[in-house]
Amino acid sequence: MSVSNIRLYQILKERLGEKEVGKLACLVSTEIKNKFDSGKKIFATKEDSGIVKTELINSIYFIGFIQFLAITGAMIGIVNFTRK
Repeated sequence: MSVSNIRLYQILKERLGEKEVGKLACLVSTEIKNKFDSGKKIFATKEDSGIVKTELINSIYFIGFIQFLAITGAMIGIVNFTRK
């Protein structure tokens, strides 16, 4: 039991009885642990950041290539337009 759980147990023991408070303290402890564990799944790990970094670099190069093609096409269009 953690310190806060023991404190909760001591406060409620007089009002509810020892057996009920034991169950309640166990339930509260379990719920807190479940909430904490579910919250940990949200955080990114080093592997996740490596994957995201690789995907981001690939996307940047792809977008850059598409922009290069668009600029080249525009320049070819301008040159062809001015020749006529």
